[in-house]
Amino acid sequence: MSKFPLHFFFLFLISIPSKVISQTTTNTEQSTLLSIKQQLGNPPSLQSWNSSSPPCTWPEINCTDDGTVTGLLLRDKNITVPIPSTICDLKNLSYLDLAYNYIPGQFPKFLYSCSNLESLDLSQNYFVGPVPDDIDNLSNLKYIDLGANNFSGAIPAAVGNLPKLQTLFLYQNQFNGTFPKEIINLSNLEQLGLAFNGFVPSTIPVEFGNLRNLKLLWMRDANLVGNIPESLSNLSSLVELDLAVNKLEGKIPDGLFLLKNLTNLYLFHNQLSGGLSQKVEALDLAEIDIAINNLTGSIPEDFGKLQNLKVLHLYMNQLSGELPRSLGLLPELSSFRIFTNNLSGVLPPEIGLHSKLVSFEVSTNRFSGQLPENLCFGGKLIGVVAYTNNLTGQVPQSLGSCATLITVQLYNNRFFGQIPSGIWTAINMTYLMLSNNSFSGQIPSSLARNLTRLELSNNKFSGSIPTGSSSWVNLVIFEASNNLLSGEIPVELTSLSFLNNLLLDGNQLSGQLPSRIISWKTLNTLDLARNDLSGQIPAAMGSLPNLLYLDLSQNHLSGKIPSEFANLNLVSLDLSSNQFSGQIPEKYDNLAYENSFLNNSNLCAVNPVLDLPNCYTRTRNSDKLSSKVLALILVLTITVFIVAVSLTMLAVRDYLRKKQKHELETWKLTSFQRVDFTQANVLASLTENNLIGSGGSGKVYRIPVNRAGESVAVKRIWNNRMFDTKHEKEFLAEVEILGAIRHANIVKLLCCVSSEDSKLLVYEYMENQSLDRWLYGKKRISSAAGPNSVVLDWPRRLQIAIGAAQGLCYMHHDCSPPIIHRDVKSSNILLDSEFTARIADFGLAKIVTKEGEARTMSAVAGSYGYIAPEYAYTVKVNEKIDVYSFGVVLLELVTGREPNSGDENSSLAEWAWKQNADGKPIVDCFDEEIKKTCYLEEMTGVFNLGLFCTSQLPNQRPSMKDVLQVLRRYSPKFKKDRIASEFDVAPLLGTATYLSSYRRSKRVSDADYESDLVFSSV
Repeated sequence: MSKFPLHFFFLFLISIPSKVISQTTTNTEQSTLLSIKQQLGNPPSLQSWNSSSPPCTWPEINCTDDGTVTGLLLRDKNITVPIPSTICDLKNLSYLDLAYNYIPGQFPKFLYSCSNLESLDLSQNYFVGPVPDDIDNLSNLKYIDLGANNFSGAIPAAVGNLPKLQTLFLYQNQFNGTFPKEIINLSNLEQLGLAFNGFVPSTIPVEFGNLRNLKLLWMRDANLVGNIPESLSNLSSLVELDLAVNKLEGKIPDGLFLLKNLTNLYLFHNQLSGGLSQKVEALDLAEIDIAINNLTGSIPEDFGKLQNLKVLHLYMNQLSGELPRSLGLLPELSSFRIFTNNLSGVLPPEIGLHSKLVSFEVSTNRFSGQLPENLCFGGKLIGVVAYTNNLTGQVPQSLGSCATLITVQLYNNRFFGQIPSGIWTAINMTYLMLSNNSFSGQIPSSLARNLTRLELSNNKFSGSIPTGSSSWVNLVIFEASNNLLSGEIPVELTSLSFLNNLLLDGNQLSGQLPSRIISWKTLNTLDLARNDLSGQIPAAMGSLPNLLYLDLSQNHLSGKIPSEFANLNLVSLDLSSNQFSGQIPEKYDNLAYENSFLNNSNLCAVNPVLDLPNCYTRTRNSDKLSSKVLALILVLTITVFIVAVSLTMLAVRDYLRKKQKHELETWKLTSFQRVDFTQANVLASLTENNLIGSGGSGKVYRIPVNRAGESVAVKRIWNNRMFDTKHEKEFLAEVEILGAIRHANIVKLLCCVSSEDSKLLVYEYMENQSLDRWLYGKKRISSAAGPNSVVLDWPRRLQIAIGAAQGLCYMHHDCSPPIIHRDVKSSNILLDSEFTARIADFGLAKIVTKEGEARTMSAVAGSYGYIAPEYAYTVKVNEKIDVYSFGVVLLELVTGREPNSGDENSSLAEWAWKQNADGKPIVDCFDEEIKKTCYLEEMTGVFNLGLFCTSQLPNQRPSMKDVLQVLRRYSPKFKKDRIASEFDVAPLLGTATYLSSYRRSKRVSDADYESDLVFSSV
């Protein structure tokens, strides 16, 4: 046999189809991936990984055209175990994303075996320890993100030996050492993020100016000291520079204003000085945001040369002098915010004439002269915020035809004349704040339907309050003190169900007080002092559940003070200088109300503590009767009474037996859970003795249902006298939702008991009742649960927050379609005997028709202090309204303040944001009862999370899934001691779109920014 030629052998090898080799590689990689899945604990999120389909069809896998695996995307897969080393058996792996998981342990050095790795994202996990000194073994890396972990120590110099690196993110860790100058060796670096770390006090290396390709330098809250080096002016590619919240000092380098590509500059919360550079004419900026510094000096004239400038924000500094007139000539200017400075002179008269101005905010300065005439010339203006200046003249008539306006805030100036009629009725108008001027004219009958805040105090408005005020359906605050208003208070005003503050003191109002005030369920403050009102106080005023401040002084009111006032929990009461008579309610006979009843000569008290006559002493002489006569009358009365009762009881007994039998036959029990009681058990105990609470939709009773002492909570939705469409919808919504869903943190609806004229909802009974009773029990006179003397410690508060978040997370993310609660508040978070939280009261809840789609609401829902701001400008809302309300609950848990207990009639959320903006120590905001604990860092994190949840724009709030993830990181269950920084939740979004600050105007749409303006200066 002849030998087989060698060259034929090589030809045979070459002829093997490439598809065979590719298939072999695919099979090997499939086996590796299935092994990885098993080592990760077979998470449900990877159920598509199976042997029946090729890996390149799996959503978490990236492949080349020939089927080779190059990318592994395991972001947010609920991974809780260490990374398996078999990942590096994928020889061509170049992209690895493991962000947003719960991966523990130290930096996985086995990744050095992934020799082709170019992108590594381990952010938002539980990694600890130092970053390895030999991390430069990952020599092919172009992108690395280790942010939002617990890495500590110093950043190793070895990061400077990664020649291909373009992105280096090490933000929000526990680094307590230094960052290396060797970073300057990264000549290809485009993004550097070292923010939110506790480095030792460090200066910015002068050598950083050599990073010529750098586009983002993000070192907020990094313990930087010293000057900003002039060398940063060499960063010709720089787009964004964020050095805020440090201890930098000295002058801002002139060269920064010459960087052609710079669009965002964040330098607030430093100790910089020296004012603004005069050399800005060469800067091709789209946005300047220099806020909350100590900048001084004047605004340069050369700003007028920035023909592409759209956003000019110089607010909250110490700038002085006059505004350059050239600012009014900028053709692209849309957002002009220079509030809270020391600026003076007149406003540029042409501002708005040459551009489509959207926002105009010049409040808290020393401007004089008139408002510019052409602010709304471009037809886009949504807000004029100019309060607290020395402005004078009349409001420009052109604003009356500006249909886009959302807010006009002109209080604390010297304006006069009448308000252009179109301002009152602008379709989107939400805040109209004109107090402390010299405006005149009458209040029109028709106001903008969206108007929630109308402030007219200390002006010269005259005439009567219009009867058309019943159309002001969304009004929350109405202040018109110290004007010339006359006539009676129209009964139509009492129909405003959202009204919280009503101030009409210091006018010429006359007539009697309206007697029908049942709609004022949310009224907190009522001030009608210094008018000409007469007649008696209506008894219904004693049934206003939220009334805290009542002033009826200096009128001509008479009669008795209603005994129903004992039901009120007034913080302040003033009935002085009237003509009241009779006994004052015993509740108010204490020194807290010593000035409440002055100048009412006919008032008395039973056992006087105040300086009032004794009621018994006053009537003693007129009530003397013979003791024998009194005894005879008493004997006769008792005899007649006993005979009558005996006869009546015999007749009533038979009647009640027949009636009870008939009523039980008319009630129907519909069960949603297994129950061991009947409707008879429930109905027999609906007595006032078992009443534990009441609200807008009915009363709530605690009813024992068996001999073991077990109880249920019964909510009576309506009876035949209170039946209306609103209550029927709330009842049906609650039954539809709670009857279908099951979750450990959502209250269980056991059954429904109904008849023709009444509906009862029966729930599991929560021993510790509602969260608000525990937070504010000491401020209440009594509580059925009796926790008044007990203070919730921080671990329990955190446990409650996590439980409630789990319930809302289930509703938003696990129900199909999602459910919006619409009334999240501390009184709707119930607590069982172990303080496990349950979300309750679904009467206002809505099921979203399509997942992720905004739902159109017919009316504002919720409770004052918890209502999301988007209700002020749109009826299309989504799950983010619940996130806002839950953020308020978080602020309640940390601060111990009630939701409407901010300063100067502001809400808790507004107050918290102001504390943050003013740079006040967060610890000063904490509840005194829990302030002296070892949990201050966790409390700081939850406070900041509350701020994040109460962002003005819905798209800036996190999802409930993200909120729950952050809360869990503070839980002892996860044994995580996260360092809480001022913006601890900032990396929640986890991408470069959120790297530079909590809020960036350039990254939200015009519509989003417009809605934000409503609240930006309030």
